[in-house]
Order: sequence, then structure tokens, then C-alpha cells
Amino acid sequence: MKQGKVMVDTGKCIGCGLCGRICPAHNLEIKNKKAGTVLERCILCGQCSAVCPKKAISIAGRENDQIEKPGEVRLDPGAVLDAIRFRRSIRDFRQTEVPREMIEQILEAGRLTHTAKNLQDVSFVVLQREKDRIEEMAVKVFKTVKPIADLFSPMARKNEITDHFFFFNAPLAIVVLAKDKTNGILAAQNMEFAAEANGLGVLYSGFFTMAANASRRIRKALGVPKGKKPAMTLVLGYPNVEFLRSAPHKELSVRYM
Repeated sequence: MKQGKVMVDTGKCIGCGLCGRICPAHNLEIKNKKAGTVLERCILCGQCSAVCPKKAISIAGRENDQIEKPGEVRLDPGAVLDAIRFRRSIRDFRQTEVPREMIEQILEAGRLTHTAKNLQDVSFVVLQREKDRIEEMAVKVFKTVKPIADLFSPMARKNEITDHFFFFNAPLAIVVLAKDKTNGILAAQNMEFAAEANGLGVLYSGFFTMAANASRRIRKALGVPKGKKPAMTLVLGYPNVEFLRSAPHKELSVRYM
């Protein structure tokens, strides 16, 4: 069976039409009271297989990747808002190893992220053993360009490029790779929520991501495949600092029309 092909089991199909109604590609229609595909291929979003009440639709090669919904799954709105309100970028980490099962849960949050056109183009590089070596390469890149940045930015002049300028001695960093940068950023956001739910602190290292994109040597060391690029880097570990209150923010700026 061809991988990535939408399959309809006509013996199970009851012709309810739900699949056709939710298909964003308009690739399913009911004929003779049975569902069928219009085109050979579509964006393979899996919406049809997720909504079918009789499990009559599947995607070849992904038959075992679906989990039955146990009931209504809703986050508490206030808890979500508080998680956003009280999160802080962490730059001071405890030297405690992050459990493997926790790392896998964070990666799963990235894998499950919705992507534009259902590209599912996001992949990850977990930096642990090679973290210091890769960071050293990035430090060399930034030390090369710092004199130029110092000419234009007082903040840059005050920033010292130390050996741990990017990862702050955290036990773990994850580089998010993607063809479409937006997809990588969306995955990083979901991964942050999973990390913080496990009690980890998170830093988005835009500086390391810039260094990786600027340096072919770093990309080669990371094993970045052709067509992809580092979209974001998450620095992770147990925080060594406790914030007691939310930080001040600008007032809401919105227009209802």
C-alpha cells in the first residue's frame, strides 16, 4: 500500500458525510452513500480519520498513530493565563539532569504541533553530550562579529561573550529545525508549555539560532538536512531562581471592529 494515501473502508462507511464536511482540501465526497477520495493525494491532515464515527478512514503508514479521545479535553482558562503571566526566561539553571522521559514528552509536544499545509516538517537536535562543543563553535562566531555590533549598540558593548553565553550551563538544549520557520516557532511554543508543566525553566536562545544559521560549520555539526534551517533553540533545565511575581507589561493595545 502506498505510504501517505487516504484509504476508505467502504464496508465500515455509513455515508454520514462528516469527512467531506471537515476536509480542508475538499478531497472527500459521498457517492452512492459511501465516502471516496477525489484526488490521489491531499495534504494528509488526518481530519477525516479523526472525525469518522466508524473508523472507516485511515492513512497508509500511519494507522497506529491515532489515540482515542477519552472525553472532553479542556484546559483551565485561568491556569493557562497564569502560566503565560508568570513564565520567565531562565538564565540560571541547577546542575540536575533532565529525565529522558521528560525530554521525550517535550519532543512529542513538538511533533504533534499543527503545521502550515500539514507539512510536518519539524525535526529536532537534542544537545547534551555535544552541547559544550557546539556552544564553543557559536561563541567563536559571535566573538568575530561583536566588534562590529559594539559600534552600534551600547547594550552589545556591555555584553561579554563568555564560554557559556548561549546555554548558561543548562543541562540540555534542543534545536528546532524546519523548512518553514513559522512551523518551528509553533513547535517551540508547544514544547515550552510541556517543559514548564514538568517544572523546567526555558530560555529561547535567539542568539544561538542566529549563530547556527550564519555558520555552515555549526549546521554541519548539528546535521541540519538540506532544505531545513534552525528555527529556534530551547535551553532547558531546572531553574535555580524563583520569581515571586509577574513582570510589568504594557497596557493592552487592541481595536475591535
